[in-house]
Amino acid sequence: MACLQEKLVLREQLWESQEQLQQQADFCTGLGATSCTLLWSVSSKEEAVKDILADSKMGAFLTMAGQTLESFVKSLGEEVKMERQDVSSHETQFVLALAGIITNIAAVTCGRDFLASSARVLLDTLTQLLGVIKPGTCSKLKVLMLMALYNVSISIKGLQYISQSPGLLPLISCLLQDGDGEVCFHALRLLQSLVLEEGGLTVELREHLPLARIHQLSSSRHSALRQAAKDTLEDLSALGATQGAPESRQCPPQEPTSHYNPWHIQKT
Repeated sequence: MACLQEKLVLREQLWESQEQLQQQADFCTGLGATSCTLLWSVSSKEEAVKDILADSKMGAFLTMAGQTLESFVKSLGEEVKMERQDVSSHETQFVLALAGIITNIAAVTCGRDFLASSARVLLDTLTQLLGVIKPGTCSKLKVLMLMALYNVSISIKGLQYISQSPGLLPLISCLLQDGDGEVCFHALRLLQSLVLEEGGLTVELREHLPLARIHQLSSSRHSALRQAAKDTLEDLSALGATQGAPESRQCPPQEPTSHYNPWHIQKT
């Protein structure tokens, strides 16, 4: 009887400990979400970004941000869609705020130069995660990561580094098949950066240009996407690339829909 009572006491203590750990985890997540959301808002100002970069803890923060994004994406099941989750949850706010901060840092000249020279692991992580997230899922997160990469690509040093990624062009071709119009739009902007920087088309660009999809997007109901697709076709035409380039078929195409992003983002 005494042994049974001891087991019951230990089981109750274990349950209480687990409950306390969960409460602590929830508190830390809520604190992180609140703090990062405030920092996201502050980072929309150029002077604030300069002050943030001057702090010696910036490198550690970006490392933590990349690890957190990676952990979150890998924790999602294949059938999980962020859009079906509670976007007001602390976990979701935390992750989106981290991605938003990175985007805003990259929107400032000194910020994108810093990322291109001192946070290359983070840039690799963003590219990798965009390839891991399933089509049609986590649209808000994908948009933020694409915006960050596009902002970095404005820097010559940043574009030179990003363009060296062997899987980037196939990834962009795949993202252009996404059913979310905002994802397609920002993937197209990144493609424009790559094409215009080359000043001509490399063999790799010719192999992965999804011309048929870009033509399809030029008739999209999403006005910004439609115009971006038309501009891209004009750029490609000037480079003599609108004829004879093979079509990428890595992902099944979906009709893009307009997607409203309620989060504050500094665009460039």
